[in-house]
Amino acid sequence: MKLADFGTAGPYDKSGKKKMSELVGTPYYVAPEVLASNYSEKCDIWSIGVITFLLLSGKLPFTSNSI
Repeated sequence: MKLADFGTAGPYDKSGKKKMSELVGTPYYVAPEVLASNYSEKCDIWSIGVITFLLLSGKLPFTSNSI
């Protein structure tokens, strides 16, 4: 199982003032902030939650035909 992809990784801004705007990520795991193109490293917690839910239940937490 692959849990990390560092292909789009960049330097970490410790001040927390720099927001990212590039639209990257797997649609099922991406946080809403990423879709709004205004996010920080905190959106990774969303992805961890989705992965945890998937591992525990065997289902994705959100279903949609519009991805």
